[in-house]
Amino acid sequence: MTHAANRFRGIRVKMGVDEKENLMAWERKIMRIVRVRNSQKKGVLAKLLTAIAEAGGNTGSLMLLTETSQHVVRDITVTADDEQSLKAVLQAMEKMEDTKVIEVRDEVLELHQKGKIAIRSRYPIESLTTLRRVYTPGVAEVCLRIAKDPSQARLYTSISHMVAIVTDGTAVLGLGDIGPLGGMPVMEGKAMLMETLVGLSGIPILLNTKDPDEIVNAVAAIAPTFAAIQLEDISAPRCFEIEERLQAMLDIPVMHDDQHGTAVVCTAALMVATRETGTDLNKAVIGQIGLGAAGHAIGRMLMRLTGNPVHGADLSPDALARFEAEGGVKSNLNDIMAKCDIVIATTGAPNLIKPEMVRKGQIILALSNPNPEIDPDVAMERGAAFAADGKSVNNVLGFPGIFRGAVDAYAPRITHEMYLAAAKTIAEMTPPGELVPSPLDKKVHLAVARAVAETAIQQGIARADYVPYVEE
Repeated sequence: MTHAANRFRGIRVKMGVDEKENLMAWERKIMRIVRVRNSQKKGVLAKLLTAIAEAGGNTGSLMLLTETSQHVVRDITVTADDEQSLKAVLQAMEKMEDTKVIEVRDEVLELHQKGKIAIRSRYPIESLTTLRRVYTPGVAEVCLRIAKDPSQARLYTSISHMVAIVTDGTAVLGLGDIGPLGGMPVMEGKAMLMETLVGLSGIPILLNTKDPDEIVNAVAAIAPTFAAIQLEDISAPRCFEIEERLQAMLDIPVMHDDQHGTAVVCTAALMVATRETGTDLNKAVIGQIGLGAAGHAIGRMLMRLTGNPVHGADLSPDALARFEAEGGVKSNLNDIMAKCDIVIATTGAPNLIKPEMVRKGQIILALSNPNPEIDPDVAMERGAAFAADGKSVNNVLGFPGIFRGAVDAYAPRITHEMYLAAAKTIAEMTPPGELVPSPLDKKVHLAVARAVAETAIQQGIARADYVPYVEE
């Protein structure tokens, strides 16, 4: 169960469920693999595990590596709340009699060594015949066919499933401007998710510039290689301009995931939360705290969905002006907490919302990671009807299916209606008691792709002759 799903079950406390589950926020934990050599004596392992627990750690898997008449060597997965807690756990382990800590490994770093993705050939080249078919002289015929009719490139090359994942590294996760190289592990992760969930080939593109003109020109120059462009971790307000300019220049979909992917999943979560709490989304007063890339897009989508203005708060006058231009109402933190039935926060400021600000019956999505604007448990204790943080409102539920649908429909762009179709589909496929579906459920991503492609067809912007999962 996800962290936010756990919060979602908090609603059911008010509906008669006896106990609210209180699961650990595993996303906040530090995990290490500790290799130990224990003396072959009764009770040594039990004492070691007890020492780990008493020091504030938790034990995951245990793997037996070698065993002799004298010693046993094991890998023990240990989790701790933070670096200080981890240090205390390791010190406790080292102090144990009949136990020697051999090494401490970080599996996360090990997993990332040499990168997480690679380009592989679809066909083995094991004969001269095959070589001549995939390369010269056979390939010349395919080249000429595409030269005569460029649309054939979608049929005869990898362009049909290639998506550029572009970043300048200026807004990576909650880490800020850490540069394009610092953002590469995130881009690789996005590529893995695309391939695993919907079969698209995501290619990370790192741009060593922050200049919008240079970014636009660079992406436009490489665009013929790809079926779509995913902009990722580019800071506001530059991201708005870059996306708009590129989409105007190109005839393939361009999506800034931090805006639209987040907005889609957040909207889906609100559809579920309001349905379960009996709140009328179309009549509720909605407040958006933080009007950066994600917050602006969330507010804009909700205004288009409900037809009502969203109250927005931000420290930036430019952000407020931009939001007002979209139909939003300029507000502030205190007024939003006092007046709004639904509050969404995307500020990056931990504990911004004080417990005393929470009104009974409010729906609160405090989406900043790793630390939310208010802890959902605290909000629930203060009378909120529902509270969640950003750990399950994850855009991984949105962008793979959105791109798959848009690419397969051969749509030149992704419209508001296509985004909304994705949000409604995610909400419809959410199991009872959960806030959103599992991001690893491929059926959800296929359903999102189908909804997006069907919407493109209905709008008359699809250029593909055949979309398999729509036709079936």
